Amino acid sequence: MNTDREPESGAAGPDGSGSARPARRVLLLTLVAVAAYVIDLVTKVIATAQLEGAEPVRILGGAVYLQLIRNPYAAFGMDFGGTWLLALVAIVVVGVIVWFARRLRSTGWAIGLGLVLAGALGNLTDRLFRAPGPMQGHVVDFVSVFGPDGRYFPVFNAADSAITIGAILIVLLSLLGHDYDGTITRGPKKNVPEENRENAENAENAETGERAKDRTGTGDES
Repeated sequence: MNTDREPESGAAGPDGSGSARPARRVLLLTLVAVAAYVIDLVTKVIATAQLEGAEPVRILGGAVYLQLIRNPYAAFGMDFGGTWLLALVAIVVVGVIVWFARRLRSTGWAIGLGLVLAGALGNLTDRLFRAPGPMQGHVVDFVSVFGPDGRYFPVFNAADSAITIGAILIVLLSLLGHDYDGTITRGPKKNVPEENRENAENAENAETGERAKDRTGTGDES
C-alpha cells in the first residue's frame, strides 16, 4: 500500500514554514485588534470623565473639537435601524473575522481585519454595557472635525477610525489583487501565495550566503 501523500496545505515543514505562517498572521491580527481595542476603550473612559457636561474643547487650531456625544446610531452617526440591530451586525462581523482568521496568509489582510475587529468590538462593548441597556447602549463619540456638534462631519471615536482604516486597507488590497489567502491575482507575481514568496526569498538569501562563504573559503586557501 502506498503511504506517500502530499503534505497538507499549511502543514509545517522542516524549516518551520507552513502552519507557522497562518499562526503568525493570526497573532498579528490579534495584536492589532487588542491594541486598537484598548486605545478605543481608554479614550472613551477619558472622554466620559473629562468631557461630560463640558463645552467642546478646541484643539489643533480648530481642526479638531473634543465633544462628548452619545450616539444610538452606527459609525459616524449613520442610521441603519435600531440599536439592537446594530449590535447583532457587530456580533456577526466579529464571527466572520474569527472564521476568516485561520485562513489568513496575508499580512496586510491580518492588519486590516484586526482593525475592523477592534472597531466592531469597541462599539459593541458600548452597545452591550452602556445606558439605556443591553443591546441598546449608546456609543460614546467625542471627535468632531473642523467644528463642534458634527457641523461638517459626523462626530466619531477611535473604533470608527479603526473600522474605516481597516476597511480601506482591505479594499485597496483587493483592488491590487492581494487575497486574504496570500495569493496575488494581478501583476508579475500572479497566483503566488505570500508564504511561498517568503520561502523562495529565504531560500535565495540562504543560497547567496552559501556562495559568499564559498568565495571567502577560496580566498583563504589562496
